[in-house]
Amino acid sequence: PKPSVEEIQMWSQSFDKLMRNPAGRNVFREFLRTEYSEENMLFWLACEDLKQEINKSAIEEKARLDARVREVINKKMQDPTPHTFEDAQLQIYTLMHRDSYPRFLSSNIYRTLVQGGSRTSSES
Repeated sequence: PKPSVEEIQMWSQSFDKLMRNPAGRNVFREFLRTEYSEENMLFWLACEDLKQEINKSAIEEKARLDARVREVINKKMQDPTPHTFEDAQLQIYTLMHRDSYPRFLSSNIYRTLVQGGSRTSSES
């Protein structure tokens, strides 16, 4: 469903409001794709998914990441839990908040939504 004007305007009030809203996350992810940093959102979403998992073997499977990330949290990988990646997730969240979010708010993607136009997949 298309987000309401009120929802869209709330996204500019705080990064948390944007990230808590599924439509907001989708639009922000689209913006991140234009900046070649969509992997930040994908990692954050994967961490959110992991936090909901209760099956031990599923947790172990979902906890497998590439070598760079695995090195950073190698100790926690010995016995993964649903919260194994919280520190890394917070770091990514903070990076998106400080770096990408301000540019998102001034992007054509967001401005078009605020003005009530349809969302486009490309930004000029």
